[in-house]
Amino acid sequence: LSVKGRADGYHPQLNRVEEVKTHKGLVDAIPDNHRHLHWAQAKVYGALLCRERGLEHIDVALVYFEVGSQKETVLCERHSAAELHAHFADVCERFAAWAEQELAHRRARDDSLTAMTFVHPQFRAGQRELAESVYKAAATGRCLLAQAPTGIGKTIGTVFPLLKACPTQGLDKVYFLTAKTSGRAAALHAIATLRAHHPTLRLRELELRAKDKACEHPDRACHGQSCPLAQGFYDRLPAARAQAAAAGSLTHEAVRAIALAHQVCPYYLSQEMVRWADVVVGDFNHYFDQTALLHGLMQQSQWRAGVLVDEAHNLVERGRKMFSCELHQSSLQGMRHHGPTALKKPLDKLHRAWLGINKAQTSTEGDTPTYRVLPDIPAGWLLALQQLCAAIGDHMAEHPTEVDPDLQSFYFECLQMSKLADSFGSHSLFDWAPEAGSLASTRKLRSTLCIRNVLPAPFLQSRLSQAHSVTLFSATLQPTHFFETLLGTPEGSVAIEVASPFSAEQLQVKVARHISTRFADRARSREAMVALMAEQFRARPGNYLAFFSSHDYLQDVADHFERAHPDVPVVRQQRGMSEEAQRAFLARMTPTSQGIGFAVLGGSFSEGVDLPGQRLIGAFIATLGLPQVNPVNEHIKARLDEIVGDGYAFHYLYPGLQKVVQAAGRVIRTTADQGVVHLLDDRYGRGEVRGLLPGWWRVA
Repeated sequence: LSVKGRADGYHPQLNRVEEVKTHKGLVDAIPDNHRHLHWAQAKVYGALLCRERGLEHIDVALVYFEVGSQKETVLCERHSAAELHAHFADVCERFAAWAEQELAHRRARDDSLTAMTFVHPQFRAGQRELAESVYKAAATGRCLLAQAPTGIGKTIGTVFPLLKACPTQGLDKVYFLTAKTSGRAAALHAIATLRAHHPTLRLRELELRAKDKACEHPDRACHGQSCPLAQGFYDRLPAARAQAAAAGSLTHEAVRAIALAHQVCPYYLSQEMVRWADVVVGDFNHYFDQTALLHGLMQQSQWRAGVLVDEAHNLVERGRKMFSCELHQSSLQGMRHHGPTALKKPLDKLHRAWLGINKAQTSTEGDTPTYRVLPDIPAGWLLALQQLCAAIGDHMAEHPTEVDPDLQSFYFECLQMSKLADSFGSHSLFDWAPEAGSLASTRKLRSTLCIRNVLPAPFLQSRLSQAHSVTLFSATLQPTHFFETLLGTPEGSVAIEVASPFSAEQLQVKVARHISTRFADRARSREAMVALMAEQFRARPGNYLAFFSSHDYLQDVADHFERAHPDVPVVRQQRGMSEEAQRAFLARMTPTSQGIGFAVLGGSFSEGVDLPGQRLIGAFIATLGLPQVNPVNEHIKARLDEIVGDGYAFHYLYPGLQKVVQAAGRVIRTTADQGVVHLLDDRYGRGEVRGLLPGWWRVA
């Protein structure tokens, strides 16, 4: 082992080595496990200095520096060279044991991946082209945009070649990122399929979940004095980590079982196991977010990572959300009335600055407060926000065991706003809007302030370029320049379109030119829409999905359909459906069932849903999927006009038609399927719209 480090200070006359650590709050509040790590680090410096200078003993000091008060707390211990050498040797032996274990695992992993063959005798049509492109992207270290039709097996067609590239390209990690739970399940199923066909496969795959879904005690603070799974966490971690590393397949159920067996937190055990996993399956946020774990560890540990981005068309909107944030004045008011007394002064200062912004937006006599975009973030308000963030941080550091969900949530929102303000530019809007139900009076008016990202490319580009290779794949990555512009794909990126294995004879695509789904025309066209859906169902009974632009529109048409045709089974997507309710919705669609499922375009059932054969034989799409025309969307369109020159296409037309193609893709899943898609709007007859539909469709 080569061991080196940079000690913070050495005093030759006192023969003292110092390690300085900054902190906030009371020094007694620093967790014991942190102190153990600090002492371990300082003692290694002491051991190295004793060896280098031939010292018989040395004083080892920890200097804790409180950044708020500028106060130092010095803890000092005298150790002999023999004591420090024993400590150093013990640390090295522990590290070497893990290093040998991991080197052996890496050799076995690479040997088994080299010998691994595809799980089927041959690739599906289009699947081989996709797999070869993913492998070439890994071999050349490039970013690949791959549009491939639904139903060809994109998940296994991307996971398999990237795993095959791991030994040849020296990849440390494979990240499989997805926007939805169904995508995680598909990735884990693909790896399980590889395991089933290759029992000797040496691979560790890990599923990451959000903290709120993995936490066993959401009502407790993540502190040893509050949560039983946090108390003594690092004492019990080695055994839990060893068992998890030996387990191989670490789904969230497996991680939870191991964690609870050792009485450690499942969420933090999964975070720890990222270091030891070969494949990590998680959400987009785990790599692309501002404080993303996977990206941070990749940079810190200098891993060579290959990244797969499933259903990558979702990354545009998700990217915007990651780099957007809003603060509600009502939340600030709640903190002023019910928050800690110690925070009253900084809360009041932000409140006064906020009132100044409200007054500026209502200064014109008779002017009705409405949504508007401000030219910049007011400096006084931003300074007050930053000071409040510091004050809340200090307060929470001084009271680590207190659980105040409202304060914590407000603090995180303030932090995100403060961070995004540092990088604010033309890629985002800073907007102001009165809160719903707020009074127009300046003193009574409450508003919402928002940094709203329009172009995520400046944030996403570095993440795409810092990985060894990235493959973004989806059934809808057209037009290519739309995604290249908004995602910021690096120079030298490659885009491919995999030919569809399906034929036009498999899918009837019909345009209802006598129907308009424009908001003003919906009441008039409702009866015609209901009649067309019933006529199709009578002609070929079976399972259908009907997609609408909103829940309100869905409920309205479903109500009329059920009154007119009570004998046809109907199931509706509800607002805020749980994962269990979503599974129940889909479970109704069996090879022998009949009925129509009413769903929202762009929602849980319009992508990532696999209903082959008779489980789904048709779809009705009663919308172009265009975002609602409102002041917010119009300002985004205007800003995109400035940046890319065609705000309407970039913000309305392209995203809308991508949702349509995704929803229609639920119908044909295999080369044996037969189905029909009804496009219920006269605008589908326009050339600019038809040009964005899949080339293999034959539209009637």
